[in-house]
Amino acid sequence: MGARARKVAFGLLMLIMVFSVVAAGCSSSNKNKDGSPSASQPASSSDTSAPTTVAIEPMTISVFLNVPGPIPTDNNRIYKKIKDELGVTLKEEYLVGDLEQKLGVMIAGGDYPDIISANVKLTAANAVLPLEDLIEQHAPNLKKHYEDVWNLIKDPDDGHIYWLPNFGVYQGDFKPTQHYGPAFFIQRAVLKEYNYPKFKTLDEYFKLIEDYQAKYPEIDGQPTIGFTALAFDWRDFGLRNAPQHLIGHPNDGGVVVDPVTNVAELFESTDIAKPYYKKLNEINSKGLMDKEAFAQNYDQYMAKIASGRVLGMFDQRWNFQQGEESLISQGKSERAYVGLPLVYDVNTTDYYLDRPVVNLNNGFGITVNADDPVKIIKVLDTLMTEKWQKLFYWGEEGIDYHVGDNGLYYRTPEQRKDQEDVTWKQANKADSFYGQMPKLEGNYPDGNADSPGNQPDEFFANLKDIDREVLQAYGYKVWTDFFSAPPPNRVSYPAWNIDLIEGSEARVSSQKMKDLALKYLPKAILTSPENFDSVWAEYGQQVSKANPEAYLNRVNEQLKWRQDNWGK
Repeated sequence: MGARARKVAFGLLMLIMVFSVVAAGCSSSNKNKDGSPSASQPASSSDTSAPTTVAIEPMTISVFLNVPGPIPTDNNRIYKKIKDELGVTLKEEYLVGDLEQKLGVMIAGGDYPDIISANVKLTAANAVLPLEDLIEQHAPNLKKHYEDVWNLIKDPDDGHIYWLPNFGVYQGDFKPTQHYGPAFFIQRAVLKEYNYPKFKTLDEYFKLIEDYQAKYPEIDGQPTIGFTALAFDWRDFGLRNAPQHLIGHPNDGGVVVDPVTNVAELFESTDIAKPYYKKLNEINSKGLMDKEAFAQNYDQYMAKIASGRVLGMFDQRWNFQQGEESLISQGKSERAYVGLPLVYDVNTTDYYLDRPVVNLNNGFGITVNADDPVKIIKVLDTLMTEKWQKLFYWGEEGIDYHVGDNGLYYRTPEQRKDQEDVTWKQANKADSFYGQMPKLEGNYPDGNADSPGNQPDEFFANLKDIDREVLQAYGYKVWTDFFSAPPPNRVSYPAWNIDLIEGSEARVSSQKMKDLALKYLPKAILTSPENFDSVWAEYGQQVSKANPEAYLNRVNEQLKWRQDNWGK
């Protein structure tokens, strides 16, 4: 993702999944810790020897989630079960409006909930508690879960653990069925229209979009949008991150890192990025670029995706998943998207799909305002057991899934249909809360996958006719077959979650470069083609004045630290 708090998705994910993008990483409690969701959904095994229930006296836990929803109903089945069995009432607040503004108000007033989604501004404000002693003394399931990555999730400066990573504690082979990370996405309807062509380059991608838009200038009575982008709040990675993948690098945020030397360099205002934005300038001149792309907020972007009239975009799937799920719920599966690993040069091996990494500086933390941190950590520890983890993803046996003679879980067509209904999910799932929670990923000891989407038989059974049609047309079985298999991660990977330290020259430089990107990239894309080169040159000159050396020095210092310490 981008260099900041990616997200959030999911994670953020909204189920993620999610969920991110300007540089951020580990730091002390008086330093900024921006984080964002990992680029893909990983997977881990659970220790079922731990007790499945911890006695907890009735209590209310307030929670702030840095995502806008989906918001559960008052009679939500999972929240009711948590209250009935654990005596815990979750009082949740979801993000409305701008995250930075919301956090600023919280910090200024010192008004924090008990549990809060990770953000570096909160650690910089001393708003969250160190968790390692609480985990050691009261949370055996959490300790077991994080045991192999204990040193990774510690702050490199003071050795404390402030956040419980929500994704990336993974064990076993990495065999995902879906890719939730970065890609160039295109509607299935476009691929079908042209008999499912195979291609790898930007020129081929945009030629399909151009031809389809010319043939279908409207979709469901609204103007067709060839290509859009999102550059709102911390979700600016949809505008900024594509060039690193086009040259065959993984998602390191604002830099590309040489896998041999472990040294980072900028790509955004350089010749690495220029061909991509020049291409966007070209498609803009042809009327394919969304004119509202650089003014829209996240909700507007989601609504646009859900309308079915956007043919393509570069994004991370967890980031627009809610809009895509709305399309499917409306019966418009042909308007859902296929992720493609485009590259500048057909001889370049794509690197969009990466192996799971610990989603540092994401997930939940416990704030200094929490009345009883011990009870809270016990609640989170209980929710880490196999019983509760299966409830969050699989649901309840006999209601949401069945057990086959071979012991493997499966769903009926009716149960699968429920999972696509947004209204049903609001009453029966806890996607936003679970997206931020620590979670068991991979296969359970009984052989079942962590989620239905990773259960091979269930995955195939749940495919729509058009899903099967698309995959069979390309000779594939799962969506990740479109991507090259990822090599083992660099020890220092990814650079996007490096903490730049609030108030430091590196942080100031990073922010200046982000501001310049959000000013000059739209300007370069929207200007007339004859002016592109001059705008691009001005952009590079301004970046050179933003002290990029301070940013790169911090990133490279931390890359070396990781290699020296995590490689042991």
